[in-house]
Amino acid sequence: MEKDVALQEDFATDDALSVFNEGSSRAVRIQNFIAFQVVVLPTLAVLLSIYLISTYGISTFGISIFVIMYMLGMLGITLGYHRYFAHRSFETSRFMRLFLVALGSMSAQGPLFWWVATHRRHHAFSDGPGDPHSPQLHDGSMKSRIKCFFHSHVGWMFSPLMTNWARFVPDLIKDKTLMKMHRQYPLWLLLGLLVPTLAGWFITGTAYGAMEGLLYGGFVRIFFVNHALWCVGSLSHIFGARPLRAKTKDSSANNYWVALAAFGEGNQNNHHAFPRSARHGLEWWQPDFTYKVIVLLKWCRVLWNVAVPPREKVLSLYQKTREMQV
Repeated sequence: MEKDVALQEDFATDDALSVFNEGSSRAVRIQNFIAFQVVVLPTLAVLLSIYLISTYGISTFGISIFVIMYMLGMLGITLGYHRYFAHRSFETSRFMRLFLVALGSMSAQGPLFWWVATHRRHHAFSDGPGDPHSPQLHDGSMKSRIKCFFHSHVGWMFSPLMTNWARFVPDLIKDKTLMKMHRQYPLWLLLGLLVPTLAGWFITGTAYGAMEGLLYGGFVRIFFVNHALWCVGSLSHIFGARPLRAKTKDSSANNYWVALAAFGEGNQNNHHAFPRSARHGLEWWQPDFTYKVIVLLKWCRVLWNVAVPPREKVLSLYQKTREMQV
C-alpha cells in the first residue's frame, strides 16, 4: 500500500544539539585528502580515457561496463543512501538495507552516516545559513556567484565544519551493523573498483580488458556519477522550473537534464516539497528512473510501504503556486 507523505521527516532531531562539530585538525586533513582524491583521480582518468579512445577506440566491453557500473553506482546513492536511508521513502528487508549500504559506498560519494547527515542538514537549512552546499549564499556580484557555485558543486566537501551526527542521524548511529559498514567504507569503495577490473579480466581474458574495466567501470564511472549528483545541489538550485514554490520557499528547481543524468534526483523542487516521497518525477515527462526501479522492486515484493504524495495535494500546490505568480 502506498502512503501519504508530509513535509516533515520521520527521523528525530534534537534542536538543542549543535548543527556542527568542529573537526580536529587530523580529521579535517583526512577529509580533505579523501575529497581531493575523489575529485582529482577520476578527472585524470577521464583525460586518460579521452586519449585512449581517440588513439585506440573503445571496446564493446568498455562501453558496457561503464553503463552497467554507472547504473549500479547511481542507484546505490539515489535508491539507497538518498530515498531509503536519508528519507525512509519505503521499507525493505534487513538484507536489502545492508546491500544498499554496500552499493552506495561503492559509488564513492562518501560513508553512509556522513552522506545522510549532510543531506538531512541540507533539507533543514535549504538555501539558507547552515546549508552545506547552497549556490544561493552570495552577495549578488558575479565573482560571489561563481565562488558560491563552485562551493555548492565540490568546494563544500573541504569545509572544516562537520555535520553533527547525533543531531541528524540518531536513527542510524545506534545500529551497530550500519556503524560497522560505515567504518568499512574504504573496503567497499575498493570493491567498487575491483569488480569491473575482474569482470574485464574474466570476460576478455586480457590485461587490457582488466584495465578497461578499472578505467571505464571504475574511475570514469565515478567521475560521471559524482558530477551528475553534485549538479543536483548546484545546478538544480539555480536553473529549472519551480511548480511547487508555494510550499518549498527555497531555490530548489526541477532541472530536466540533471534529473535525466541523476535518475530523477534533479527534480529538486518536487523533492523539497515532498521530501519523503519515493517518486521525484511527479509528472510523466519528468525523468525518474529510480522510481521505476522502486516500482519494479515493489512488484517483486522486495520493497513495500512506498511513500508517494496524493495527486490532489500535488494539484492543489500547483494551483497555489500559480496564484502566487499572478
